Amino acid sequence: MTRSRRHTRASGKPVVFRLQVAQPYDDRMLSWQHQARTVSIWTTAGWLKGVRFTGQAGQLEVLAAHGQGESDLVCQGGKWFLIATCEIPEGDLNTHPVGFLGVDLGIVNIAATSDGERHCGRRINRKREQDRNLRSKLQQKHTTSAKRRAKKHAGKEARRAKDINHKISKRIVAEAERTGRGIALETLTGIRERARLRKPPRTTLHSWPFA
Repeated sequence: MTRSRRHTRASGKPVVFRLQVAQPYDDRMLSWQHQARTVSIWTTAGWLKGVRFTGQAGQLEVLAAHGQGESDLVCQGGKWFLIATCEIPEGDLNTHPVGFLGVDLGIVNIAATSDGERHCGRRINRKREQDRNLRSKLQQKHTTSAKRRAKKHAGKEARRAKDINHKISKRIVAEAERTGRGIALETLTGIRERARLRKPPRTTLHSWPFA
């Protein structure tokens, strides 16, 4: 039987797994034993059974009640993480809030609420400035290793900012939900185009994750 060039090229390469890439699993290749806190995973050498897993109490309850579909096995920093997908139904919307929690977004204070709570961003901004200087030095070297390190560092910086913003937004939403209020946000659409700044503050403004 005649093989196509594409088939020959694909079948001639051995199957390899890169350490930093997630390995997806579905229900046919992975099963959870929630009571025993173990999981069974299919591998190239057969089923690996009785693997212990852990997590926060609330996370484990959500996993047992709403676990769905695909899970991703990831190795980060020498530790293995099994990232599970959960599908949680949305709660009823509060269509008649008793009031509104105002939120003012800024660079010095990432978020300040009308209740007087402030989420300071000075430490984050200092770290972002250090990251920006390091990235600039690496880009000036024009070597392959420097470009690879700069790309890796940029990803780390983005994940840190996303994590901090997520935690702040969760606290604000939880407070509004607890008090039966809605959330009022200022409109910042087009702020980058409207602002006319010199280079140092302009760089800070463009790296501001207000969205």
